[in-house]
Amino acid sequence: MKDNYFDLSRASDLKKPEERFLYRCLEILPGFLSWGTIIAAFILSWKATFVVAIFIIAFDFFWLLRISYLSFHQLSGYKKMKKNLQTDWMEKLKELSLKNPEKNWKDIFHLIILPLYKEGTDTVGPTIQSIKDSDYPKDKMIVVLAVEDRAGASAQKVAQEIEKEFGKYFFRFLITTHPSDTAGEVIGKGSNVAWAVEKTKEIIIDKLSIPYEKIIFSNFDIDTRPYSKYFSCLTWYYLTAEKPLRSSFQPIPVYNNNIWEAPAFSRLIATSGTFWQMMQQERQEQLVSYSSHAMSFRALEEVGYPSNVSSDDSRIFWRAFLFYDGDYRTIPLYYPVSMDAVMAGSFWRTALNQYRQQRRWAWGSENIPYIIYNFLKNKKILLTEKINHSLVLLDGFWSWATSALLIFFLGWLPLSLGDKSFQTTLMSYNLPRLTSNIMTIAMIGMIISAITSMSLLPPRPEKFDKRKNLYMILQWFLLPITLIIFGAFPALDAQMRLMLGKHLGFWVTEKVGKKT
Repeated sequence: MKDNYFDLSRASDLKKPEERFLYRCLEILPGFLSWGTIIAAFILSWKATFVVAIFIIAFDFFWLLRISYLSFHQLSGYKKMKKNLQTDWMEKLKELSLKNPEKNWKDIFHLIILPLYKEGTDTVGPTIQSIKDSDYPKDKMIVVLAVEDRAGASAQKVAQEIEKEFGKYFFRFLITTHPSDTAGEVIGKGSNVAWAVEKTKEIIIDKLSIPYEKIIFSNFDIDTRPYSKYFSCLTWYYLTAEKPLRSSFQPIPVYNNNIWEAPAFSRLIATSGTFWQMMQQERQEQLVSYSSHAMSFRALEEVGYPSNVSSDDSRIFWRAFLFYDGDYRTIPLYYPVSMDAVMAGSFWRTALNQYRQQRRWAWGSENIPYIIYNFLKNKKILLTEKINHSLVLLDGFWSWATSALLIFFLGWLPLSLGDKSFQTTLMSYNLPRLTSNIMTIAMIGMIISAITSMSLLPPRPEKFDKRKNLYMILQWFLLPITLIIFGAFPALDAQMRLMLGKHLGFWVTEKVGKKT
């Protein structure tokens, strides 16, 4: 740990009362902004109706511009992804090594860690198979199944079956078992990965004296299936990066494993997540590591993988950013990995699981107090970077929790709560028409998403007829209600928990159903 504030997870970790108070204020800040906006919308619609009406029109115009801006980035990111899918990355690696022998791709090892809880061989097997089917040499791959001890004997049995089937194909195949109830840890993926990293380092890497800078660490979810050229693509970006030891590398998650079987709302949330990552790949200054990210093992060893938070995928970026005093970036790969959309044994259980998953992702707001507090302590990071990152995070989580409600629901409050003097004004007459027209124009973004989503789909399984294709398009009309129920509500829930100091543990998304 570089400083005593570097490994913070909550206010109670701080010893000095004034520092705990400051951190608690920062924990309250995201929820205060979001809930304050919702409450103010009700009160001001009653007390300052005309002002709120003007704000709603301005806000809708702002989102029309933002949707246009994001749609442009989405299309640009999509085109780059399609181009990268068609690129022969192994050939590019060979050309690179010929031009610059110091950048020899044959020296690069890949360490892939896969946290395993209670998933079965029907989930784990296809993941390992996709890694085996990749075009990168398997004698340069170290695959680690990181099993949770609390999952019991069934998880060990799955791991051993997978090792028996696939272990012989890789340079090394290791099973680690993360012990339960380790002091100072948050139960979940992060602590499991941190344990697996240390065990792999001890058992394989240090014993074989593999240079840390020659190892690319990939943190995959257990359902992550890389496309065939993923590792060669990742290697090329690593070798050509200006500062590979000061960079994370981010693919685009597409949720194609079970996309045809998943219910409409689950498909919408999954596809929206894919499009958001496409947009973020175009805005590198805002790009933070997300699911299935990669980084140098040298940086991982120096920074240390977080074991005391639930939002480990993003926290590892912020730890590195702070550790290297702002000299750390996430490089977009514009290349996909395939994952599972949320799906359970029944419609209502899937809906509940979807809400829980979104709430866990929204719990990433715990990074807001972490980075702002650390920015106050770290004097080496540029002030402009501190301000930019802080505002981007605050805006992101505020928008997540409030925008759908403001656009689709709260815009009608002035008409419902305004007094009679407002009801007779021209503004009252034009408000619903103007906002409706603005949102109709903004639907062009939804149309772009619907068309793009069809091109991302894997082949339709034979058990579904052609009507399923039509449903895949019509589902986008559910977007407004989906954004509220599975977007705004879980985000507000997570931020309220952070406000109250009721920290959210890691929830493992259930994996069921036959995958395509």
